[in-house]
Amino acid sequence: MGQVIGSLQDKLQGRQWKERQVRKITDKAFDHFKDESGKSEEEGLTFEDVYIAVLEIYNDINKYLPGPHYDPPSKEKLLIMMEEYDFDVNKRLDREEFAEFIRKLTADSLCHISLKLVITFVAAPLVALMAKRATEQVPRVGPVVQRVPNSVYASIIALGVVLAQKSGDDCV
Repeated sequence: MGQVIGSLQDKLQGRQWKERQVRKITDKAFDHFKDESGKSEEEGLTFEDVYIAVLEIYNDINKYLPGPHYDPPSKEKLLIMMEEYDFDVNKRLDREEFAEFIRKLTADSLCHISLKLVITFVAAPLVALMAKRATEQVPRVGPVVQRVPNSVYASIIALGVVLAQKSGDDCV
């Protein structure tokens, strides 16, 4: 019971919970590359390690999160960012530097995905229900619309928004 309440408190705290989840992901990626290369914790990740980690992270974003395909930044941009986050100027990123680097790198993509989810699953159903109420007064259409349950009507509109977003993503 205590674990359930603790988990609920974490989710209600929102931003702190999200930050911990992002940190778990960056720690896992850091440990994977550190162990694979046989380097010690203090040595950090080289540019090649960071580049491969970024490719894998963007692959996971594209695989598991809705929305368009997000291309990872170019090697040149990654090199410039790596220099910016290499605070001890040793051409390697330690755990803290790597976590900040990944947080900054993925912030725009994750913000765009969150916005699309809010539009699809919150705004679209609300607009659908308002449109349903407005069309109930239209002759011949109104009685048909009144018979459709609100949940079904909102789901159909939300599905339409998802399909419209997908077709818009294909055109870009």
